[in-house]
Amino acid sequence: MSGQDLTDLDLVAAADGVAAGRFSARELVEAALKRIERWNPVVNAFISVDADACLQAADAADAARAAGGDLGPLHGVPLAHKDLFGRKGYQATCGSKVRRDRVAAGTATVLERLDAAGALNLGGLNMSELATGPTGHNLHYGHCRNPWNPERFTGGSSSGTGAAVAARLVPGGLGTDTGGSIRLPSAFCGIVGLKPTQGRVSRHGVMGLSFSLDNIGPMTRTVRDCARMTDVLAGHDPLDTTSARLPPPNCEAAVGRSVRGLRVGVVEDGHYTRYLSPEAAALLEDAKAVLADCGATLVPVSLPHQELLANLSNVLLGAEATMFHGPDLVERGDDIQPQVRARQMAGFGYPALAYTRALQLRGPILREVVATGFAGADVILLPIINTTARGIAETDVGSAPGMAEFIAQVSSCSRPLNYLGLPGLVSPCGFDSDGLPMAFQLMGRPFDEETLFQVAAAYEAETRWCDRSPPEPG
Repeated sequence: MSGQDLTDLDLVAAADGVAAGRFSARELVEAALKRIERWNPVVNAFISVDADACLQAADAADAARAAGGDLGPLHGVPLAHKDLFGRKGYQATCGSKVRRDRVAAGTATVLERLDAAGALNLGGLNMSELATGPTGHNLHYGHCRNPWNPERFTGGSSSGTGAAVAARLVPGGLGTDTGGSIRLPSAFCGIVGLKPTQGRVSRHGVMGLSFSLDNIGPMTRTVRDCARMTDVLAGHDPLDTTSARLPPPNCEAAVGRSVRGLRVGVVEDGHYTRYLSPEAAALLEDAKAVLADCGATLVPVSLPHQELLANLSNVLLGAEATMFHGPDLVERGDDIQPQVRARQMAGFGYPALAYTRALQLRGPILREVVATGFAGADVILLPIINTTARGIAETDVGSAPGMAEFIAQVSSCSRPLNYLGLPGLVSPCGFDSDGLPMAFQLMGRPFDEETLFQVAAAYEAETRWCDRSPPEPG
């Protein structure tokens, strides 16, 4: 398609354009590869680029369209994903030396569903090692860098997906979220990201970190893009025993619905506000005003036990991560970077009583939070990050004494939703004085992702932060 940079298209526009014959899947892939060649040396988003295989798949997609076959909702669109999703016969590095030579015996359910929807796979994206780390630092494959300022971090652990989507290397990709690892890089990189309700999306075939807290979800440029990917991914999977036996949602249909009369809960609790920078607080106030102008009703809400939830999630994460990765910690500990090793080794010290208590409290606290927080609200608006992305060098704390406190501050607003299993959607809400993105998150009732998309889409339609792109590399 002459005269247009196809990487400027969001996911839905790309898919709809291929379906309508305005351009080919091969043209989309070729445009992405050219942009990756220019941008990846700057942001270090890709661990591997499968150019030849993706071009062959694009040609097959174009042939299928020409033959008049039924096309999926992502037909011909090149995507890339955090490098921990298994695909039969291929390696997934998981951002680690200890995993990079292991060949997957099967394909993750989420990849099979994307394949069935017509999506193409462009490669594996950088990440915090073993999905452990909220900043995106990685000593093995190089630190991932923020497209808005390469001296700043991306957030983690789905760092490469955040950077790749923000830099328009791909219009979307998958991340995982155990303590904020979809929502943090989405917020720091200025894109949309969903942590679905636990059980909404299958985890079969994906590297585990904590089976009590892990989630898989999409990261995209726009709310509609994210909704379309969610509709493809969601639904029961018999291969995942924790998968909810519920019909899949229709999230894309919720995009464009009016929010007039919808109740948006606003929390003034100190847990979410104590670390907020003045600029972050001001941008959140602006977001509230926009939603009010759209017709939503802002209502104060209270969320009980939020301070406790971070500690309880730490117990679950610590014990379960050590269960998953204990053999590598013991046999190949020197091949794991110090911060990751220190955090996962801590799991050996959690007593069984603390772990079982953390599991036992989860249901009662969830019921109390839902009954209290959503008594007068349909969704709840919360901060997700306390400030915009900080410098890579200054936050490369390794296993220093202040490591635990620093990590706790970065993820203080994200971890409660993992413990509760509730859905959270991140939306960009502006830029600070340094030109770096800021965001908020919406928290919903269990399995009510549709309302999150409804509210976020209304906000996006008024502000269009998604239309801004990072400055081109010098």
